[in-house]
Amino acid sequence: MKNIFTALVFSIAAIGTTYAQSHKIQQLQIGETLPLQEVNMPSATNGKTITLGTSATAKGLLVMFSCNTCPYVIKSQPRTKEIMKYAAEKGLGMVIINSNEAQSEDVDSYKEMEKYAKKQGYTVPYVMDVHAQVADKFGATHTPEVYLFDANKRLVYKGAMEDNPSDPASSTKMYLKDAINNMLVQKSIDPDKTKSIGCGIKRS
Repeated sequence: MKNIFTALVFSIAAIGTTYAQSHKIQQLQIGETLPLQEVNMPSATNGKTITLGTSATAKGLLVMFSCNTCPYVIKSQPRTKEIMKYAAEKGLGMVIINSNEAQSEDVDSYKEMEKYAKKQGYTVPYVMDVHAQVADKFGATHTPEVYLFDANKRLVYKGAMEDNPSDPASSTKMYLKDAINNMLVQKSIDPDKTKSIGCGIKRS
């Protein structure tokens, strides 16, 4: 059973990688500036429209690609809530982005996002990425997948929140928390990128 699950995990990861390659999606690199800072996105958390640029604080910005239905997202909800609280305590801005364009009229519609945000008690903007333009610019391929930007809006970490996304309760390495802590005291981040494992973003 374990071998079957492991094979499934790698198959899901491969689908995301294949899509990125076939559609020539460029991966945002460490050190690059936060893109699409002025693009307006509707937030299902409070009905307002936000931008990535104005969501960043003087300390930085955490961007998470997520959705309503991915099993990996659902299993990671306790960690996501923990990270929302941690980011707020550290003075970071945070935005959760749903880029599942192919399901935007169904399970990942704005209405369903409103229900999901309320159910999960989201305290940060949960926004719809129209035509997956933000995901394409970031090079995001999976949910959940995180991108951490510093005070200068430079990318300092991207990838997974932890070392065991398939069973978050068993994780021993908290990559994202470590990255946040090191960023805030201007220490080097190692690793500064990890492989995100989860459901492929459903582009049209």
